Amino acid sequence: MFEASDIREWRGHDVVDTGGHKIGVLESVYVDTATDQPFFATVTVGLPTRRRLAFVPLTGATVGPGYLKVAQSKDRVKKAPSIETDGELTAADEPGVFAHYELPYAPGAGGERRLARR
Repeated sequence: MFEASDIREWRGHDVVDTGGHKIGVLESVYVDTATDQPFFATVTVGLPTRRRLAFVPLTGATVGPGYLKVAQSKDRVKKAPSIETDGELTAADEPGVFAHYELPYAPGAGGERRLARR
């Protein structure tokens, strides 16, 4: 996995799927609040007049020259929970992001949010 400081430097780079197909552009990184390690990213997807930010897990992701390759298909990412380009992930929507990718979800011991934007 990459360090949080390194992955932030990739903002604006292309995000591609396992087959090398462009999904969109890396917009931001969300860290796991328990470990402070990068866990999800948002990718700008959609038509120019209807852009949105889709969530994609960073587990298994690799970096290449000018791109970030994620271990998910383009189709799955495009169907993932998303927010408006100026939106924010709510605590109530967090479990749905994990569920879409069949990842276990548990809030912090004190009910803290699992993801934090960096």
